[in-house]
Amino acid sequence: YLTEQNLDIPVEIETRTLEEVEEVLESADMCPQLERIMLDNMTKKESAGKLDVTMLEKAVRMIDGKFETEASGNVTVDTVATIASTGVTYISSGALTHSVVALDISLNIEL
Repeated sequence: YLTEQNLDIPVEIETRTLEEVEEVLESADMCPQLERIMLDNMTKKESAGKLDVTMLEKAVRMIDGKFETEASGNVTVDTVATIASTGVTYISSGALTHSVVALDISLNIEL
């Protein structure tokens, strides 16, 4: 589609398993605009607040610098340093928006 429409925009592909990472790597030549692979929920919470980043580390090794990487899932102030230690390029956190309480405000103007 991008080629047909003559669009030169960066592409990010989200993956959730090592098998999906492998699939992206095997077919990456089909998408020359691919810049980043998101590694979603590739960490596991363990007891005592520890975080298992084994799968995330494996994914980063598989990608081996060929593309930017972005980790997401289980990202908090307490876990961000552990996630960063895996070598990912970027870290995104939904916790910033998941914990926000909506405020319903309306503005009625009478003329």
